Amino acid sequence: MIEHAAVEPFPCARFIKEIGRGPHGARALSPEDTYSLYSAMLEGRVSDIELGAVLLAYRLKGETAGELAAMLAAAQASIAPIRVPGAVSIPSYNGARKQPNLVPLLALLLAREGVPTLVHGITQDPGRITSAEIFACLGIEAAHSRADIEAALTARRLAFASIDVLAPKLARLLQLRRVMGVRNSTHTLVKILQPFAPAGLRLVNYTHPSYRDSLAELFLGHPDAAAGGALLARGTEGEAVADTRRQVQIDWLHDGVAQTLVAPERVASNEAGPELPAARDAETTARWIDSVLRGDAPVPPTLARQVEEIARIARSGPPDRS
Repeated sequence: MIEHAAVEPFPCARFIKEIGRGPHGARALSPEDTYSLYSAMLEGRVSDIELGAVLLAYRLKGETAGELAAMLAAAQASIAPIRVPGAVSIPSYNGARKQPNLVPLLALLLAREGVPTLVHGITQDPGRITSAEIFACLGIEAAHSRADIEAALTARRLAFASIDVLAPKLARLLQLRRVMGVRNSTHTLVKILQPFAPAGLRLVNYTHPSYRDSLAELFLGHPDAAAGGALLARGTEGEAVADTRRQVQIDWLHDGVAQTLVAPERVASNEAGPELPAARDAETTARWIDSVLRGDAPVPPTLARQVEEIARIARSGPPDRS
């Protein structure tokens, strides 16, 4: 009979006392305490009532850049990295609700340019169309293991992996949204996770300007968190794919500096937009993506620009814009 070691409980009262005083009275934890706390949460050592209290406290307080860096370090330590050099990761955790989800097209265009591209995310989200569902309609099977991911990236320069496969401990915390009804810190961490060793380029998106500032502070002020660099831009419904309706600013954060690669541009109100799928469901989107890849429909200009910049960096580093 195999005996399993008991999981040692991790008391959280002193941490909750600091972070649970509301948005005005709460104080940030030290990097060491944040790392210990989030590691214990990942390991299942925190009781349900304390875990709920911690998640809600951070939901109200918000994470500082220092706390995010420590949480990210703990998250990184909990996963087995993917070992494919020169790869790019695209997080896909929101899906599409109002517009077609073009993350799969972005990934396929990058793969066609020779850039190994990993899309990781959730498989289903009621009311939204996920990248996983579109990949399935395109006949691209999700990876079932780390070995599958590496094999797919090597053979076809493209892989999709659910967070359950890529980072199962993070997936458990992510799923608590269904129980609690609100997102938690893990929803931010999966979008900035570095899945590769050596570190690869990450596409990171934000919705609100204040969130952009906190992400920039994280990547510019914490070298370990910034390893591999990040392309930071406003997302499309929370996804890291170019908005076809407007050119958003794209910043390349690397080596402690922020470099603007693409400036924002306004589209004239009388200017016709690009051709898009007739509907946003997975099958219609997949058929349209297939027509773009065959050359029967054009790549939306903003998406083509995004592919160009990502491929340039993946091949040779940031361009000299001085």
